[in-house]
Amino acid sequence: MRFSEKLCLQTNKLFKKPVHPFNLNNDHRKTYAEWQFEKGHDTIKNYTAVTTTDAMFKDKNVLDIGCGAGGKTVFYASLGAKHTTGLEILEKYRDEAESLAREKGYGDRFTFVQGDAADMPFDDNSFDTIIMNDAMEHVDDPLATLNECYRVLAEDGKLYVNFPPYYHPYGAHLSDAIGFPWVHMFFSEKTLINVYKELVKDLPDGKDRIEFRISKDDHGEEYFSYINHMTIARFHKILPRTKFKVRYYREIPLRTVVVPLAKLPLFKEAFVKMVVVILEK
Repeated sequence: MRFSEKLCLQTNKLFKKPVHPFNLNNDHRKTYAEWQFEKGHDTIKNYTAVTTTDAMFKDKNVLDIGCGAGGKTVFYASLGAKHTTGLEILEKYRDEAESLAREKGYGDRFTFVQGDAADMPFDDNSFDTIIMNDAMEHVDDPLATLNECYRVLAEDGKLYVNFPPYYHPYGAHLSDAIGFPWVHMFFSEKTLINVYKELVKDLPDGKDRIEFRISKDDHGEEYFSYINHMTIARFHKILPRTKFKVRYYREIPLRTVVVPLAKLPLFKEAFVKMVVVILEK
């Protein structure tokens, strides 16, 4: 093991890991779907400051991109949606998602679809509302995904996007095993890959976690394939290349005390907690 890996492992012991659904599931405390359902309000709270849940969901056909185990999608059904569709790249979550929908009484208003957000299997103008909660930083082709959202969104429909910038304290999305904030600013990706593998290898779902997060490029080099390094600056370059109208935009700072830093071009990438956007067709 290299020195950098040993240092990362030792330093990580100083930090408490944030609550993570993978670990809750392993401890038999809560399924991923149940955790998502309970966090449903949190996924839209940054929008309800400027709109209402009725405006977002009441009698709407809703698409939830990157739905995971479908918990938040089912939550949106509970807010009066006519029908909710969860789009997820991983087929393995289907049974859990559909089971939760039936359990909550929304089985007839929920559909799980396995597919790629950059090439969606839906007709034009299919949805009144699209939610991309913590999904923009995961899609392989952000521009193609936004263009697909525009295609499948009905006239005057709205796309709700929120994402943590890559240089957020936990923007590397490794907090199921690494509690060290901003760890990706101190260690190389190669080091983090090896450290992550070491930390999860003996977990019941360790193999699944590694396969979910890590792939090999054309040269056989491992990389974190589940994250696209979406920064605020990159998003600002992509958005003007779409046809969307921006109806609302906000950058939420990590804490009140860092508000000045969250407004500075260079520092905001590390001190903005969430980028929140409402786009309209």
